[in-house]
Amino acid sequence: MSEKSEKSVNPFVKLGLELGPIILFFVFYGRIKDEMFTIAGVEYQGFIVATALFIPLILASTGLLWWLTGKLSKMQIMTAILVVIFGGLSVYMNDDRFFKMKPTIIYLLFGGLLGFGLLRGKSYLRMVMEEALPMQEEGWMILTKRLTAFFLGLALANEIVWRTMSTDAWVNFKTFGLTAALFVFFMMQNKLMQTYSTEKDEA
Repeated sequence: MSEKSEKSVNPFVKLGLELGPIILFFVFYGRIKDEMFTIAGVEYQGFIVATALFIPLILASTGLLWWLTGKLSKMQIMTAILVVIFGGLSVYMNDDRFFKMKPTIIYLLFGGLLGFGLLRGKSYLRMVMEEALPMQEEGWMILTKRLTAFFLGLALANEIVWRTMSTDAWVNFKTFGLTAALFVFFMMQNKLMQTYSTEKDEA
């Protein structure tokens, strides 16, 4: 049986599927955050109920993204798996700490993986992004070092926020802060990408 080939999809549809579950979680949490729900004789805070909703949402959006494009990145797959694990633990244990730790685990995993590659003198980032972003080897190594430090910084930031601030503050940080940080980081790498781009050499 042949492997499903990647198909093109409207970038706004793709973005909507990637960010949609996070936005819906934010909206739903905002509506029920002060309520308590009794399910099977157990009381759950609004955050836990919103988390329980987020799990099928992320699985549905990830599945739909795969169906539309024929491909999922390793980060998308890992994110879905960790949402199920840590979100499921939060719901099962009725403890919001597990879900709040999820971003920390994700960023530590990817930062650690990229860092391990750097120790071996390789850019694992290049292995997964080279087709979309053609650059010289030196550029890939610089970008990988920066992204490794950035991921580790995000992991530390998430730990500080969820351990020292309110759940409301963490939800805002998770929904807007982390998304904005990733956007700003890659915008700031534009000069690096232009400097080491191989496309100008092929022109």
